[in-house]
Amino acid sequence: MRHLTLAAAAALTVSATAGLAQETLKMATIEPSLGQAITMATFANVVNGKLSDIQIEVAGGGAATLHQIETARGNLDMYMVSPTIYNFMSTGKAMYANQPDAAEVSENLALLMWFPYGQYHYAVRGDSDIEYLDDIEGATVFLGPAGGGAFNAAKGWIEATTGLVAGEDYEAITANWATGFQSFLDGKIDMYVNGCIDPCQQFIQFTETESLRFIGPEDHAGEAVDKFLGNFRYLAEVPAGIYGNQVNDGPVMSNDTAVGIGLRADLDEETVYQVTKAFWDNVDSITSDAPWAKALSIEFAVQSLAGMPLHPGAERYYREVGALK
Repeated sequence: MRHLTLAAAAALTVSATAGLAQETLKMATIEPSLGQAITMATFANVVNGKLSDIQIEVAGGGAATLHQIETARGNLDMYMVSPTIYNFMSTGKAMYANQPDAAEVSENLALLMWFPYGQYHYAVRGDSDIEYLDDIEGATVFLGPAGGGAFNAAKGWIEATTGLVAGEDYEAITANWATGFQSFLDGKIDMYVNGCIDPCQQFIQFTETESLRFIGPEDHAGEAVDKFLGNFRYLAEVPAGIYGNQVNDGPVMSNDTAVGIGLRADLDEETVYQVTKAFWDNVDSITSDAPWAKALSIEFAVQSLAGMPLHPGAERYYREVGALK
């Protein structure tokens, strides 16, 4: 549970020190126990430890889609973005179709950095007779909160690789992240899905007392998979030997995507430059306590996705260190 403790410490640090700073940035992220929220809280903790005049105050919980439009409207400073939800908002589609100002205010959004969402882990108990995703017909599973991005991605991967449809071939329970994980702990569901950068605290906790198997499809090739991956997803393996009671004897194929730290485009350029520099100049200092941070890289951070522009302050730092030409 060390990673959860680190995130809690980060949240406490930003709350305790923000009042001393000349400038406080409000960051919103998703459910605090999730890997992406831990990454963002750790980002804030590193910045707050290095800057005395700029501090980041983190609030966890809620939907990234809502945080995005609130940031664009100036009610937040920083949030968790994904290429998909940025694309939806900038074009006024999907969940933003009923927000008349969505496309217009999206012009006040910019990127600080991308980072891996983390491979989607499709987990069953080590003694389960489910060995592949193709075997979940008739099973009860947690894919993520119904209707959310994680739910749709997990559902789409299963359908693209196996042809199995949620609600027809298997039952996808309606639950939030905490309830979904607890259902798996209690043995009430057959499979639990979570996208995260290894090692993930949920699987660390589970394997303290039980064995665990990650499963993939029998075949991950074909037109349906290519269509599912599209422009913003990519194939990624869940490795063997990460967790103590993990029974996999080899890697399992899955998928991953990018998420990132988005912010208001009208934030001061020097402020964003200092925040970006404080994190990347000191990211190596956290890898002993947060080994998942080894998956973060400047090369990944600066890639062009969904047409989302880099904030000028972040861009200045990336050009200084040669990540952008």
